Formats: sequence, C-alpha cells, structure tokens
Amino acid sequence: MPSDEWLENEDIKKLPNGVALSWGFIKQPKRGPKGELSIDKIVEAAIQIADQDGLAAVSMNRVAASLGFTPMSLYRYITSKDDLLELMQEAICKIELPPIDDSIGWREEMRLYVRASIQIFQKHSWFGEIPVSSIPLTPNNLDFVNWGLRAMRHFSLSDYEKMSIILLLSSYARSVGIISAGFEKAIQAGVSPNAIRGNDYTDALKHLVKKDRYPYLQPVVMSGVYTGESEPDEIDDFDFGLERILDGIEHYLNNPKKKID
Repeated sequence: MPSDEWLENEDIKKLPNGVALSWGFIKQPKRGPKGELSIDKIVEAAIQIADQDGLAAVSMNRVAASLGFTPMSLYRYITSKDDLLELMQEAICKIELPPIDDSIGWREEMRLYVRASIQIFQKHSWFGEIPVSSIPLTPNNLDFVNWGLRAMRHFSLSDYEKMSIILLLSSYARSVGIISAGFEKAIQAGVSPNAIRGNDYTDALKHLVKKDRYPYLQPVVMSGVYTGESEPDEIDDFDFGLERILDGIEHYLNNPKKKID
C-alpha cells in the first residue's frame, strides 16, 4: 500500500481516477459487502465477460450480477466504467518479463517485446477496441515501456529517439495484434481459413482486377501472392514486417549523422 505521503501528494492527485486506482493511491473500503468483494475480483470478472462476449457486454450491472452483488456494491470500489476499463487494460498487461540476457542481442530482445505485445491482443481481442487516450501511465503498462527501453540500453541514442522507436514497435504490435485477433474471431465464427486468406476468391479477383485500372496490383493478383495462393511457406507476413523495422533501426544506428540530438 502507498504511504499517506504519496496519497497527499498534489501531483499524484492530478492522475486520472482509474490510473490512481491502478497504483493503489485511492483508499478502498476496509470491508466490502459480505467481506468478499475487491477491485481485483471485479476486474477479473469484467475481463472474463469481455473475453467471452466482447467489450460491449461489459457493464457494471453485468459484472455485479456475475459476482452476486448489486451494482451499487461495485461503485464503492470502482466509481465508473471508464475506470473499470482502465483497470482491465492494466490487468491483462501483467506478464512475467524475461531477465536481461546480453547474449541474445537487441534485435531478439525487440522481437520478444513485440511478440509479447501481440499476444496480449490475441488473447484479449477486445483490448484493441479501447481507444488510446494517453501515454501509458499505469504500472504494468510502464513495465512494458521499460522493457522496450531495456532492449536499447547499449544504444547511443537520445531519449527522444528511444521513445520514438518504442512508439514504432508498439504501434506495429498493436496493428498486428488487432488483425490477427480479428482473424481468430472470424475462424471461431465459422469463416474458413481459405476465405480469410482470400484463397476462395483468387479466381474471381483474377477476372475483376484488370490491368488498365489496377496496373500495379494486377500482376500481384495473377501471381497468386495477393490472396496467399502462392507465397513462400517459410515467410510469415508479420515477421517479415518486423524484420524490416529492425533493419531500419539497425541502419539508423549505423548512420550517426542522421540521429536527432
């Protein structure tokens, strides 16, 4: 628990309510109804609902009912749905970070960072539905930022450059995570993998995509690459993109005159 000094700090008081809750800077009731309710239990129940039925299904009423309490009981702990969403995001970002290993190199560290980020979106597809409204402020989210910066501990770059790389990597992870989670939801809904990849529509597109209108796309469609009909088995689209990002970072590191002070 934070000390009373932290709780009275004027800067701490400026934090959004949900963020303050994530840090434990808001005192909680010493005893809940029947002594059985807590923030952790409320957040866990909300995550289970979102994982099963989607983010739209999450409401204070639904969460309260799943726990066997009234909505007013929940409001003694979490005062709004926005705060609940903040705490849900914070909870799913709690993972065990790998220890420092100087033998694997910065590229592999960044791969691990990006893949771990993607997996959160894949496991909790609703995560990508929550708009990004601020920089990371909660403890577990800041652990991720710290992890990404750790991969650059040997870089001779400015703080601005390092944070710009974090934004690049996390944006790519978010995009890939949302797309792959969408594919998985489609498969669960009964859509065939061939339909998702576009294999089922290859022949139709070969008729529709004419060279006069799509001069650069047409040869790609005709080759079968556009719909995944013809592509190297050993190459994953998302890994390919990540490797090109890492190539770009490496090129930047090797061209110090272009760096930003």
